[in-house]
Amino acid sequence: MMGAIPLEDVMPMTHRNLAWIAILAGLTAATPVAAGQDWPQWRGPNRDGAVTSFSEPASWPSELTEQWKVDVGLGYATPLLVGDRIYMYTRQGGDEVMLALDADSGGIIWRSGYPAPFRMNPAATSRHGAGPKSTPAFADGRLFTMGMSGIVTAFDAETGRQLWQKPAPPVQPLYHTATSPLVDGALVIVHVGGHDEGALTAFDVATGEVRWSWDGDGPAYGSPVVFELEGVRQVVTFTQKNLVGVSVETGDLLWRRPYTTPSTTTSQTPILYRNTLIEAGRGNGITAFRVVRRGDEWTTENVWHTDEVSLHLTNGVAIDGVLVGLSHLNRGQYFGLDLDTGQVLWTSDPRQADNAAIVRAGDTIFSLEDDAELVIVRNSRTGFEPLERYEVATSATWAQPAISGNRLFVKDVSSLTLWTF
Repeated sequence: MMGAIPLEDVMPMTHRNLAWIAILAGLTAATPVAAGQDWPQWRGPNRDGAVTSFSEPASWPSELTEQWKVDVGLGYATPLLVGDRIYMYTRQGGDEVMLALDADSGGIIWRSGYPAPFRMNPAATSRHGAGPKSTPAFADGRLFTMGMSGIVTAFDAETGRQLWQKPAPPVQPLYHTATSPLVDGALVIVHVGGHDEGALTAFDVATGEVRWSWDGDGPAYGSPVVFELEGVRQVVTFTQKNLVGVSVETGDLLWRRPYTTPSTTTSQTPILYRNTLIEAGRGNGITAFRVVRRGDEWTTENVWHTDEVSLHLTNGVAIDGVLVGLSHLNRGQYFGLDLDTGQVLWTSDPRQADNAAIVRAGDTIFSLEDDAELVIVRNSRTGFEPLERYEVATSATWAQPAISGNRLFVKDVSSLTLWTF
């Protein structure tokens, strides 16, 4: 098994040259870099796509400034920003690799990897490479990853030393893993296993020991979140055939709602708005519902539903009572939806994009489309209001961007780039 190794011992000369080029680019960049809050996990600090520290320019420039660009390997994981480091989870040849980079220069600090031979399902090869697709989670000096075949690993974030690892399960999801680990206190929670055979599992962050597991369904492709509902902290996540709430403390199933999508492609992360959960997936429209507890009995009650728009792969963001997203209907159509009533307030022209990674800072929405165009949009209740568009990569951009201060970290198929506004 491969541990943390100095860069010059494991990466070819071309990669070392890229690292030095990145350092020089950082030293000579004309745009000052404004620091901001960390981006430590899937969809940011609160797992909801909300940027908590963003320095909006007085006026949007005609072009962004490229500070550096480094070849880091294949994959669709979001870059994590923690302090002055970027952590990037990728594939390099037959290894799944965790990298620590200097956020200012792009220089690689350490590389830690392990053998992870992998064979793609032919149904998934046309648009997706060999991953990984899962975004790591950082907490209390540790990094947690889930590989494309389901290998779960914990790393020391300072040195890259591997702390513990769980092997790939015998069964995988049809299109391989995409769910991202969730850290809650002393637990790292991830849905392991595969089609018709999986377990939502809480591992001890320090030892990897299983603290609890719920094996009632296989995994989906979205990621879990923790919400307090009816006074109980619970993991809310889509599974292969359901949307469920599971006690964080015990792993007991509290409630479930049957939920499937065409070709078993459920890929959303649940959203909490006030006291309602937002349920969306390919071909299912969007539904708001409440979780209700009566004594020891748990149930759910629908609040509203719409079939006018729907979500697949793209996750929306909630801003001042409006859900902004990219519907998979009409070949990709942005929309604004009133979260109190379910009324669709506006839709854009169709054929915008096949997929987009959407985050927001205040009333500013960033939509990184899969064709490498970043669209800056102003939140509105009356219509689609794009402010500026930027080309930020030369290959497909399926990974969520990380935004902090005036910095935008973009992962394309194999490169990581720092842009500044």
